[in-house]
Amino acid sequence: MTVIIVILAVFVLILISKGLVVVKQAQVIIIERLGKYNRTLESGLHIIWPIVDKSRQINWRYVKTDFKGNKFVQIKTERRIDLRETVYDFPRQNVITSDNVTIEIDALLYFQVTDPVKATYEINNLPNAIEKLTQTTLRNVIGELELDKTLTSRDTINTKLREILDDATDKWGVKVNRVELQDINPPKEIKVAMEKQMRAERDRRAIILEAEGEKRSKILMAEGDKEAKIARAEGEAKAKILVAEAEATAIKKIAESVEATGTDPAQYLLAVKYIKAFNEIVQKDDKTVVIPYEATAMLGSIKALEKVFKS
Repeated sequence: MTVIIVILAVFVLILISKGLVVVKQAQVIIIERLGKYNRTLESGLHIIWPIVDKSRQINWRYVKTDFKGNKFVQIKTERRIDLRETVYDFPRQNVITSDNVTIEIDALLYFQVTDPVKATYEINNLPNAIEKLTQTTLRNVIGELELDKTLTSRDTINTKLREILDDATDKWGVKVNRVELQDINPPKEIKVAMEKQMRAERDRRAIILEAEGEKRSKILMAEGDKEAKIARAEGEAKAKILVAEAEATAIKKIAESVEATGTDPAQYLLAVKYIKAFNEIVQKDDKTVVIPYEATAMLGSIKALEKVFKS
């Protein structure tokens, strides 16, 4: 009897240990009873019948990196479904654009299991299905774009991929949150051609900027010269006006003084001019002095000056 009791006790302990299931936070377990779906165990402590109740297995994808930095994928069978957001890092794949250029694309997919039952029963191999669907969708989307558009429209491509994948995986109980293109690598010869094009574009812009700067500089210099000439002309005009006004005032005062002596002011001014001109002739070292024919007029002018000074 003691042996039987011990065996029964061990059997009960085994049943209890197998029947008690602890589910961690953000995880669920699918329970099948006699091969048929029974219930979903959420986070917490649960009791199941070890013989009739079994957990359903599901394939899960893991990406690992070796010591050289190379990534490799492992597919494992899991009894617990992770409800947290999962990142799928897909290997590089070749895609052809609409202008027949083959490029390498490295993509990331962020998804989350929203319905564990659908993820278990609606698809045989969820990771493989998501990977193949992403690859084919990426080829279709890139195949509609030219190379230049592909390189400059990552956000548009990401949004379009997310919408297509999210709609396709909805029946699998999966929500695709984001799709990111990590890297887009065109062929080497295309890179060289693009670099030459970019260099030529930069040189063209530099030449245009230099030409525009030189043009602007010449315009400013021309405007400055014009303004300087205008200012100089205005200054000369004002100077001539001032000189003329001064001469007019002087002539007026001389005329008033000369008239007081009874002498003709015009004759007086003419005499001054004659004397000034004769003085300039005499100051030269010429041995021969040419006297104007109108010497009598000059003498009359001197007499007019003599009359003025005597008065």
